[in-house]
Amino acid sequence: MTPPEQKITRDQIETKIRDMTGGVTDEVEGVKSQALTVGLAIAVATVAIVYLIGRRRGRRNSAIVEIRRI
Repeated sequence: MTPPEQKITRDQIETKIRDMTGGVTDEVEGVKSQALTVGLAIAVATVAIVYLIGRRRGRRNSAIVEIRRI
């Protein structure tokens, strides 16, 4: 004998979907925070490198002016 057919309710569907997506949501949050940290580190490093290159170039191309008091 087969068991009688039961209707699937909306609550059962919502529960199953939340069970399946619950782990994925946690992983996405973890990856977001890691990506934000890596992106911020790359941005800071890029700004520092550009600053140092510009500083060096400015020193090389600037004229040295000496002022003496008489």
